[in-house]
Formats: sequence, structure tokens, C-alpha cells
Amino acid sequence: MKKAHLYLLLHALATACALVNAFDPITTSVVLGIGATLGRTIYKYLHESCDPKWIAFNATGLKTDLDNKLFGQHIASRIILKAVNGFMSNDNPKKPLVLSLHGWTGTGKNFVSKLIAENIYKEGMESSFVHVFTSTLHFPHPSQNATYKSQLQQWIKGNVTNCERSMFIFDEMDKMHPGLIDSIKPYLDYYDKLDGVSYRKSIFIFLSNAGGESIIQTTLDFWREGRDREEIELRDLEMSLSLSVFNNNQSGFFHTSLIDKNLVDFFVPFLPLEYQHIVQCAKAEMKARGLDPDPDVADMVARDVVYFPKSERVFSVKGCKTIESKLDYYT
Repeated sequence: MKKAHLYLLLHALATACALVNAFDPITTSVVLGIGATLGRTIYKYLHESCDPKWIAFNATGLKTDLDNKLFGQHIASRIILKAVNGFMSNDNPKKPLVLSLHGWTGTGKNFVSKLIAENIYKEGMESSFVHVFTSTLHFPHPSQNATYKSQLQQWIKGNVTNCERSMFIFDEMDKMHPGLIDSIKPYLDYYDKLDGVSYRKSIFIFLSNAGGESIIQTTLDFWREGRDREEIELRDLEMSLSLSVFNNNQSGFFHTSLIDKNLVDFFVPFLPLEYQHIVQCAKAEMKARGLDPDPDVADMVARDVVYFPKSERVFSVKGCKTIESKLDYYT
């Protein structure tokens, strides 16, 4: 269907071009106008643009993905769904949506960012309106912080000017130089417009391992008390999480005005994963590869993962991060 539609558009454009030499100047102007309109239509058809054809939130899709693809994260799943659904359903938000995802490596922070992008943008993470910054790659030298601040401001302003429904993902916030992220504070605040640009419909997502220790400790305490991890609620983690992040002088959030001025809408904790979740990850990866999930293979993969604390071996050291490579070995 898509190819047929494109063929008809190209055929019409070619016909319009062929007719140019066959008519008088007035008719030629009309034909050229038609050709230009068709040209713009073809361009928009082939190239991503900031409109509902390319950007449309799929609330059902996000819920399904979180339910079926994210394991062991009942708190994060609930917060993400409500936060994104509420924000995307609001035609006139007062500020951008700002999410800060925290937890141990391999627990699903990057994966959730990908799910959000895939359910808003037709091109998902490949969308020209989704921008990913990695601290160690894009901001490696502390001595160039002033330059980074200016570049970051210009980059965000330019991209939101191009499309107000832009998404910015900042990975490795725990490795970002303190003070740098404060440069974008105005864009996250309650402003109608800044220099004629509105940032209120954009999404900012911060990913960090900072605060992971406090999340692990709370989860471990519940486990040692014989309580179900699903009993853990956001209120059990949120205050200690925000404080530990704010006071960590090795983190990009150290004494940041983003926290001090309450511009982060949600601190989202990602719990450490247990054996059962690693099994689920392995089965999901087999399914994604077009294979029938094999419980025996999933069990071997899960048993091959390193767990901590050493005496109790409860949580996976790397979460589900190494599942793909381990499946390559076992399948």
C-alpha cells in the first residue's frame, strides 16, 4: 500500500513536469504550482516531520509493553504509565515532563526510555526528535564545562524550535560533571515561552545509577523480613533516593537546582532483579528472536548470572544486561 501510494505521487509529479512545456505561461504556472505541491507531499511522505502522522502517543501500546516486557519493576511501571499518559493527554501542560530514572545497572532504565519513545514516535529511538546524550561521550572533559553548557543550551533550543514534541534522554547522569545540567534549568521550569520558544510539550529523561545503593538496601530489607517486593511503594524509596542523589558530590545531580526547585516530576526507582526476573528476561529475548521460549535454557542462563550479596545471592549484579550474550552461548 505504501509503495503504491508513493508510485502514484511520483507518477503525478512526473506527469506535471512533462506537461510544463505543452501549455501557455499561465497554464504552465498552474502546472508548476501543482508540481511543487506534489513535491512537498512526497517529501513529507518520505521524511519524518513534527506532526501527528509521525508523533502520536499509543497509551495502550505503552501499557502492553510495560506489562509484558519490563520485569520486576512494579513501581517504575506504574509511575511511567501514569506520568507519560497524563502528560501526553494534556494539550496545555504547564512545564515539560521531567523523569529521573534510578537504579542498578541492567534493571531497565534505558529499556523503559526506548519503550516510551517507541510509543510516541513512529520511528522510535531512530526519530530525529529523540536526542540521547551520554555523559562520558558528549561531556568527557571537566575543563570544558562552560563550552558544554553553551552547546547544550543551543542544542535543546534549536531542536525544540524545530519540534515542540522533542524528547531528550541524558544517560550516565551519575558520571556527568556537577553543575552542567543546571544550564538547562530554564527549559524545565514553568515558563510559557523563553525567547519565543515553548518547551512545555517536551520530555526530559535522566538515567542514573546514583541512588542505586539505597534502593538495593530497601529491597534487601524487605527480602530479609520475608516481605514480598511488590509491597514496596514509592514512599518507601522516594525521599531517601532524592536526598542521596542530591548530596552525591560525584553525580551530575549534586546540589542541582533541578531538584532544589522541584523541577523533577518523578524520581523513579528501579529495583534490583532476582533469579525469577532473569528467567523472564531470557524467555522474552528468545521470543524476540523468533524462538519458542525454552524454560531449561532460561534456567541455565539465570543460573549463570552472578548474584549478590555473596552470602545470600539474591540480586543479579548486572540485571538483565548480559542476557543476550549468554543466550548466544546457550542457543
